[in-house]
Amino acid sequence: MDDDGRRLRRPRTPRWGAWLGWGAAVALPLGFLALFFAWPVVSLVLQGFFTETAAGRVLDLSGFAEVLSQERTWRIVGQTLAQALTGTVLSVLLGLPGAYVLYRCRFPGRTLVRGLVTVPFVLPSVVVGVAFRALFAPGGPLGWAGLEESFAGIVLALVFFNYAVVVRTVGGMWERLDPRAEQAARALGATPWRAFRTVTLPALGPAIASAAAVVFLFCATAFGVVLVLGGLRYGTIETEIWTRTTQFLDLRSAAVLSVLQLVVVAGALLVSSRARTRRERALHLTSDRVSSHRLRLRAGADLAPALVTLVVVAGLLVLPMAGLVARSLRAPDGSWGLDNYVALGTTGGRNALSVTVWEALGNSLRTAAWAALIAVVVGGLVALVVSRRPRRAGLRRAVGVLDAAFMLPLGVSAVTVGFGFLITLDRPLGLDVDLRTSGALVPIAQAVVAIPLVVRTMLPVLRAIDPRLREAAASLGAAPGRVLRTVDGPLGARSLGLAIGFAFAVSLGEFGATSFLARPDTATLPVVIYRLIGRPGAENYGMALAASVVLAVLTATVMMMAERLRGDRPGGEF
Repeated sequence: MDDDGRRLRRPRTPRWGAWLGWGAAVALPLGFLALFFAWPVVSLVLQGFFTETAAGRVLDLSGFAEVLSQERTWRIVGQTLAQALTGTVLSVLLGLPGAYVLYRCRFPGRTLVRGLVTVPFVLPSVVVGVAFRALFAPGGPLGWAGLEESFAGIVLALVFFNYAVVVRTVGGMWERLDPRAEQAARALGATPWRAFRTVTLPALGPAIASAAAVVFLFCATAFGVVLVLGGLRYGTIETEIWTRTTQFLDLRSAAVLSVLQLVVVAGALLVSSRARTRRERALHLTSDRVSSHRLRLRAGADLAPALVTLVVVAGLLVLPMAGLVARSLRAPDGSWGLDNYVALGTTGGRNALSVTVWEALGNSLRTAAWAALIAVVVGGLVALVVSRRPRRAGLRRAVGVLDAAFMLPLGVSAVTVGFGFLITLDRPLGLDVDLRTSGALVPIAQAVVAIPLVVRTMLPVLRAIDPRLREAAASLGAAPGRVLRTVDGPLGARSLGLAIGFAFAVSLGEFGATSFLARPDTATLPVVIYRLIGRPGAENYGMALAASVVLAVLTATVMMMAERLRGDRPGGEF
């Protein structure tokens, strides 16, 4: 008030300043996505539509007819869909009891088990392939089962990866469901199974659909696991793209297969997006106070889901890694010891490598650090923009499109991205520098893969911020930048540690694109492990086992630290 009793208006930041800031927050990620994802992918895909002639490039669709008429193509497509569907069904069936036990019940050590369940999702695919290969090989713990280079073995490895997706996605919603509806059904005489089937299961429907769509997407685009475990009999569209580009240099066939994969990916992303929207609407209908209502694990009623969770965690998640550690301690001469770990300081038998395993680990740590930095900056900006709910319908649609655009790298072949880098980023935008030889492409490619996970980790926390907090800060005269620093910043920081952990761990184990881009003298650890597997000799195989243990321990440590930083607060989604 002034001396005359009139209310003073607080100075406001010019509207154009806020628009300029949000415009920059949108333009930077879109520019990054266009230059380092859309351009390489589209350029490679167009290889299937055009051919080079004396008159220049002309449209030629004969490549589609040629590839689609091959029996091998449809065998690979059938195997891809069969593996994805079977892996999805098993992941959901096994993940539902885990989601209940780990998110609806309270028991000592629950946070530790949650972190343990999450670790397989971020383990390098090559490490998982090596672990299951050691498990199924003759002389391994399950060598008697005949699962080596089998359909069932590949599916089990896919479930190992994606169990955490179902547990975290469904569990995140289950812990926020109001238990009073199910309690009312029980009070009216419904059995526990009927109350679950008629009350709880329909409420979890959107979360289950969202998790299933994401798991199907990950299974359909699996690369490292299938490459290691499939042998010559089994593969996916992803491994077939890699084979045709690296073994036969058949870009047109690879481009056609990339188009087929994009169709599958687009369908899965559409289902996932719609299911996630329904899930978020359902979550908004629940009370935050109810989210802290968890039941103590009961010896009788919760025995079945607890036993299923125990068997899955011990048998499916722990056993392969324990078997990997045990096999890594078996020396080439059959004795037990640390011989394989001592050999990590060499270049392997017959100089199989250009660098030692420890040098490759240093390369991995450096590239993963840069990739995590890029992914957190770009993904954080995307999450900040997408978390807003504009009042205008046009802006809301634009936000939805932006969100969907940055989910595309989840489903597009990393092999496609890596090979696209090689054919497009020699001198981008007319720059007088060949990025292919600069070493910068590896962390950029890894960041492209990690950005969707950063967005999905930070977005739920930012969307959970009450808009009235921002409105109150603005009404008190805070400029838009200060609102971001004082409201969004402290609350969004809750998910920052987990986002950094995910980005670093995923980058550390990225194999598809890195296998194309890493030079022999700057090879990362996953690339070195795959090269050791492909070289003859017990010494090289033993080194591959030991190197896999080193990479798995490092990745698991990163994720456990990230989970501990997050604490027991509701975290990100997949």
